[in-house]
Amino acid sequence: MTKESIKPEGEKIRNAVRWICDMLGSHPEKSRQQVIREAEIRFDLSPSECDFLDRKLVPTCNEVQ
Repeated sequence: MTKESIKPEGEKIRNAVRWICDMLGSHPEKSRQQVIREAEIRFDLSPSECDFLDRKLVPTCNEVQ
């Protein structure tokens, strides 16, 4: 994954992005940050993958679906 990439590389991170967007759609009462933190643990993401989610996913989550 390049530092400025928008589309994540790697199966774990792609699965996490899908899961986050699904969770936000089906559980609107949960905050984005809460769901992202759950995904980081659930998918055992590396620190750089967690950073990717924090930098890129939060502003564009509704577009990823």
